[in-house]
Amino acid sequence: EPTDLAPRFCFNLGFHEPDGELPAHTVYIDNVELIILDDSSAVIPDTNIQEGPAININQVGYRPNDKKIAIFRDSSKDTKFDVIDVNTGKTVFTGNITGSTESKSAGEIVAYGDFSSVTEPGRYKIAAENSGESYEFVIGEDVYGDIFTDIVKMFYMMRCGSDLGEEYAGDFAHKACHTRKATIYGTNDTKDVSGGWHDAGDYGRYVVPGAKAAADLLLAYEDFSQVFTDNVGIPESGNGIPDVLDEVRYELEWMLKMQDEKTGGVYHKVTGLNFDGTVMPDESSDELFILPISNCATGDFAAVMAIAARVYDQYDAAFSKKCLAAAKRALAYMESHENNGGFKNPGDVLTGEYPDTTDTDEYFWALCELYKTTGDPAYSRKLSSMDINMIYNGLGWESVGLYGYYAYLTSESQDAGLANKISDSFNKYISYIESYAKKDGYFSMVGDVYPWGSNMKLANSGMAILMANRINGKDTDLAKKQLDYLLGANPTSYCFVTGYGTLSPENTHHRPSMVLNKTMRGMLVGGANSNLEDPYARNVLAGLPPAKCYADNSQSYSCNEITIYWNSPLVYLMAGILTGK
Repeated sequence: EPTDLAPRFCFNLGFHEPDGELPAHTVYIDNVELIILDDSSAVIPDTNIQEGPAININQVGYRPNDKKIAIFRDSSKDTKFDVIDVNTGKTVFTGNITGSTESKSAGEIVAYGDFSSVTEPGRYKIAAENSGESYEFVIGEDVYGDIFTDIVKMFYMMRCGSDLGEEYAGDFAHKACHTRKATIYGTNDTKDVSGGWHDAGDYGRYVVPGAKAAADLLLAYEDFSQVFTDNVGIPESGNGIPDVLDEVRYELEWMLKMQDEKTGGVYHKVTGLNFDGTVMPDESSDELFILPISNCATGDFAAVMAIAARVYDQYDAAFSKKCLAAAKRALAYMESHENNGGFKNPGDVLTGEYPDTTDTDEYFWALCELYKTTGDPAYSRKLSSMDINMIYNGLGWESVGLYGYYAYLTSESQDAGLANKISDSFNKYISYIESYAKKDGYFSMVGDVYPWGSNMKLANSGMAILMANRINGKDTDLAKKQLDYLLGANPTSYCFVTGYGTLSPENTHHRPSMVLNKTMRGMLVGGANSNLEDPYARNVLAGLPPAKCYADNSQSYSCNEITIYWNSPLVYLMAGILTGK
């Protein structure tokens, strides 16, 4: 397409479906001439990835009483370090560099400098004789104020179906997009499903990841309401309701449209047959299709609507009741359609699939949230009949069991036997992710293989530690270390939130940013991906250690895309850190 910034000439061969082994065959291509008409936008991959400073810190900064650790790439270079006041040039603290910890994922043996005793507000940097200098950082009480506002406002910037005014969106303002009715796939029927949030760098809207994002934000408000304000800078600001709840409601109203009126099942997504070109949202002209109902979407919908029923009750009782009724209808659909588990794209649909192989964890999560919201023992009895060991753990869009664990273990009333089983599974998961951090020099909870969206895993892990703190008083130090990692204390030296830190992503795979050649602030990018799942990454990052497989290039969608469900756990994580939990 004319708007494709990275066109490729290729032939797709083979089948997506498991149709058995094909006999050996040969494909002949003859008499082909390929002419490049305009190569002015050609990008020559930079295969010389420059390593960042030898000293890495949280580039956004630290509050005065935070634990502050600088990470040195090479434990053999120095024994002492200085903390330097940037404004005066004076050394305010000298400390010892200690430890020698292997970080296999980074290919380094790192050491640490603890400067927690530096509490005076100001701008600083770390320096050592052989390691050089770190990027600058700030110490101050409100050091996270601006970034927290921007990561919350990111969801407003992802709105679909309404005007984004210049007074709120600045250069990213646009007219209402995707407002026409969509066709229910495989039929001639149409339905209004306008609204909601664009999912990621594309303009699709998907119930499964949307439910995760909405749940994260609602739980963040439920657990840490004191940090959410009514002045984020969206049209609803100043209406007496925390802006995060106004924003989530915008997504929930769309999700309610995605529920089938007759059956209570929930359609999986609404997209075109293919991804949009590189255009602004209001310039997208592809026909929209509503893809079939899936149990995974229906279960996620039921769970998040049950949470919404709790959270919105004090602000809008009628909306709360509407959400609860929708959740119950969705659960009833799941129970009468037990064989409708995961989801696969039809053959002519190429947009995000968000597939799944089982709906057991979604059903479990829905039951737990409905039980927490209503206290109805019927839900607890259904939970007792399930094999807890078969629930897929996690806080991702595919494995949602941990949401269910948290809901049940924070319910007002619990069955002792069931609570013990759930608590055991919850604690095993926490021990599992902690084991990664204890073996990693950068305290990463990802492991030795960095998948697509590794930064989500880091944020999710920090979120899980904060949940454990609320359940059993778990120390939150590792949660803070995940935040430090995301904001610069990592092997790439990037602060992975756009617009913040000395080194942050500037070339995101986000269509409005690509059109305007200007990256929107407050977006968490996917981060390192050692599976090298796009052509640019394969060309540039091959051979690098897993945690360094990151490229700040808009062509690298597997490293540098953004999504609503990567920002959402970061909101929860930062909200918990801001409250001191």
